[in-house]
Amino acid sequence: MIRYALIFVLFFTQACAQKTQYGKLNRLGDFPSKLNEVSGVAIGDETIWVIQDSGNQDKIYKINQKGNVTKSLKIDHAKNEDWEDLAMDKAGNLYIGDFGNNNNDRKNLTIYRVSSSQLKKKEPNAEKIEFRYPEQTEFPPKKDSLLFDTEGFFHWEGHLYIFTKNRTRPYTGETLIYRVPDVEGEYDAELLGSIVLCQSQNHCSVTGADISADGKTIALLGYGLIFLVKDFELPNFDSASIQIIDFNSETQTESIGFLDEKTLLIADERNKGTGGGSLYSFSLN
Repeated sequence: MIRYALIFVLFFTQACAQKTQYGKLNRLGDFPSKLNEVSGVAIGDETIWVIQDSGNQDKIYKINQKGNVTKSLKIDHAKNEDWEDLAMDKAGNLYIGDFGNNNNDRKNLTIYRVSSSQLKKKEPNAEKIEFRYPEQTEFPPKKDSLLFDTEGFFHWEGHLYIFTKNRTRPYTGETLIYRVPDVEGEYDAELLGSIVLCQSQNHCSVTGADISADGKTIALLGYGLIFLVKDFELPNFDSASIQIIDFNSETQTESIGFLDEKTLLIADERNKGTGGGSLYSFSLN
């Protein structure tokens, strides 16, 4: 098992024990058939972008609030090995997280940065932010240390905050929190700590992340669950609290973003068994 020296490890056992709240998704519309595997969403001023994960094209898609595609752009100098999430900064620059790592054996983890000026072109050029997790020394690690898959991140004040997806056996529920600078280069990701959201492998692994515009609330997505992280001051999470919301869904929910301070957008992948392939809103009131 991985050991961390001089790094605080945060286990939110109180959050896991607290009473779960309940809510309901509001279905806004269905994605077209070419968007079966929406894996990430980023929301700007009157702009919503989505991506798809491995096996799909090196494209980003602009959609409306009904899930309809209004524009698609092929990203130059970017390969979709496993695009898993999108983030956007306040200047309108877009970040594509090519860090899907189901088998925990990748050594080419990348975040593509597409500037706001490039987004106006027919085939935008991407810069590469390449990184590694210094705590990972085996590819793949042992089953009890499969902590280096990633599906969620967000941008805040010059950094990209990364939340890993737990695939340990037996399942521990632990999510590692890292950050890297938001500029082109090669980096050792900085480990900030870890959290345990809950103990169900079917629901508690992070599949998406975003932060509110005021920086006061982080929304993490699992399968059927939203985790609202509050009472923190980045990059420190030692005083954070977590609110758990069950929205009673069995679909493969993969993407989350703040539409405004009180509204989240959520997307799920289309699956023959459970359905999905839709865009939803969720009210935090």
